[in-house]
Amino acid sequence: MRRAFFVLMQNSLNSLCIVGGGTAGWMAASVLSSALQGSGIKITVIESPDIASVGVGESTVPSILDFLRACRIDLNAFIKATSASFKLGIRFDDWREVGEHYFHPFGRVGQDINGFEFYQAWLKTLSEGQATRWLDQSPGAIMAEHSRFMLRPPRSNDWALRNYSYALHLDAVLVARYLRDLCLARGVARIEATVNDVAVDDRQFIRSVSLDSGARVTSDFYIDCTGFRGRLIDRALNVGYRDWSDYLPCDRAVVVQTRNTEDPVPYTQATARAAGWSWRIPLQHRTGNGYVFSSRYCSDEQAIQTLLTTVNGEALNEPRVIPFVTGRREKIWHHNCLALGLASGFLEPLESTAIHLVYKTLIHFIRHFPDRDFDPGIEQAFNRKINTDYHEIRDFIILHYCTADRRDTPFWQNCQNLPVPDSLWEKIRRFRERGELESNSGDFFSRDSWCSIFEGMNIRPRKYHPLMDAFDCQRLAAQLRQQADHIRTTVMKMPSHGDYIRQHCGVESRVRTSGEVS
Repeated sequence: MRRAFFVLMQNSLNSLCIVGGGTAGWMAASVLSSALQGSGIKITVIESPDIASVGVGESTVPSILDFLRACRIDLNAFIKATSASFKLGIRFDDWREVGEHYFHPFGRVGQDINGFEFYQAWLKTLSEGQATRWLDQSPGAIMAEHSRFMLRPPRSNDWALRNYSYALHLDAVLVARYLRDLCLARGVARIEATVNDVAVDDRQFIRSVSLDSGARVTSDFYIDCTGFRGRLIDRALNVGYRDWSDYLPCDRAVVVQTRNTEDPVPYTQATARAAGWSWRIPLQHRTGNGYVFSSRYCSDEQAIQTLLTTVNGEALNEPRVIPFVTGRREKIWHHNCLALGLASGFLEPLESTAIHLVYKTLIHFIRHFPDRDFDPGIEQAFNRKINTDYHEIRDFIILHYCTADRRDTPFWQNCQNLPVPDSLWEKIRRFRERGELESNSGDFFSRDSWCSIFEGMNIRPRKYHPLMDAFDCQRLAAQLRQQADHIRTTVMKMPSHGDYIRQHCGVESRVRTSGEVS
């Protein structure tokens, strides 16, 4: 028995090398240093001082809280260090038609009734003309509408207080700095250098990386966090890229930071524009702004002008244009290399999923953690898992475009003709029939999320589930009105978002921005 255990230990990895810092690199170091604690596996981060970080976004989804818990990071300390604000969802302006808006909330919308999904009960009352608004049944949406916030109280018996979720708006540059300090304190090694060359052996495994200092670093496994360049996964290992530009119309973004003119609101704002859409992400110390657009219908100069004329507050830096190609790597894990962040793929930040994908990739990797045999079956199982996640998010983003009614500009006219994946068409077809949405274990977007987009785009099923006719419509409608009234009463007792931050997790001294674009 002792001998078998010794052989097992000898087969374990001894070292991991993360090439690239930024948000993705230091998230990887944070998660892995926590998960591998006590394993003896050495973690090294090679961070270049010469390569500016693009970052993976400043708006997150609720899984950011899972990341913090996994890394044993105190929420309040993290919020103060990153000048974060809270996020209850995303407000979409002008997507279906100019002048209209809708909201995609985190958390539940309505309570299921006698085993039936709430949406079916709501459709039943809608057919009789007695329905409340869809979002009246969402605690998160009502909190966002009135700019209210508080952390969920533990062990509450109140449905409204148990069933909203939240994420964070944060400064990606400050996040990377905070996580770097955390990792260094936990024993992660950092080398400040630029990778000049990558040596690959006869099996197409990475053998070592050479640095501009003349040093060479060898490791059992490498994580590529070098951004769009994909220094390891692409240039060294020649892993291809699956281009999804046919599905998603935008290929560039221009970003700028502005001074706050008011308290931050607890949601991200996504506004449809003539050649794409713009975001507004309010932090405690500033606001992040961007315009995601198609170069077929808008020049860089036009995009910069559009962004600067639509932001609030004084610009704190020069606008920066970032080209991108939507899609993912053919293999995100290949031999002894894992691509992470922008090196693994890029999806428009419309639903703020970039940081989520970094964390989800790391969780899949830990569950499929290799040994020195590098069993191809484990690698294949991992790639199937993460590819499913990318496809789900891709389809959800496409939904915003293919259901838009706008035809007022060439860009939006073109969106009517974009191809739609079969997986999404089938989902739309089943929903249009009677509001059915199939969900699978591990799906990120809930039925409530899909229903929120469909409802926001004014897409309703032809009919509801036939067994809903067993319910008395008047009693059902009264129950929904009572629940909506309770949610609103509960929300209005909460402090404002700005007051809550000031009282519990405000930045004591104003954060000075570095001018870096995150």
